[in-house]
Amino acid sequence: MPRIAPAEPPHPPAIAAALDRIMPKGVPPLVLFRTMARSPRVFEKMFAGGLLDKGPLSLRQREIVIDRTTARLGAEYEWGVHIAFFADKVGFDAERVAATVHGPADAPCWSADERALLAAVDDLVDRRTIADATWDRLAAHFDEAQILEVIALAGYYHTIGFLCRALELPPEPYAARFPAR
Repeated sequence: MPRIAPAEPPHPPAIAAALDRIMPKGVPPLVLFRTMARSPRVFEKMFAGGLLDKGPLSLRQREIVIDRTTARLGAEYEWGVHIAFFADKVGFDAERVAATVHGPADAPCWSADERALLAAVDDLVDRRTIADATWDRLAAHFDEAQILEVIALAGYYHTIGFLCRALELPPEPYAARFPAR
């Protein structure tokens, strides 16, 4: 059981509208979202600052950053939701799914630009900055707006990872679980 019980319907109109807008048809609102609904202010800020819209990275690139960030932080809840919703859409086979959790940034299953994304996330998680060599690798594949998006995504999902872990959220029934080594 999570440390804070998720809000149950009926939700206030603004929260209900946001949940309807962000959840796929037929999928109940995530435990994370319903838990955040306990604080309408934090809920509103979380979605106002969200990066779930179309940005300068492809969906696959975005998911690499999100999956690696949440995996490196041990946020299995969020990682599992993203794998369940997006892995097939972005062409992640079992090897790539496992590599987001256990593989090195330079695993051969990734392209050069994807390896640069993984290295950037690893630097941000481990060092809270991006090393010069990693920056150079990123800059060889991505423009400034894309690099800023990578940093912002990793930071945003760092916060989401903190929420998931600190709240001890149980996995969604359909979510993936971290693969064994």
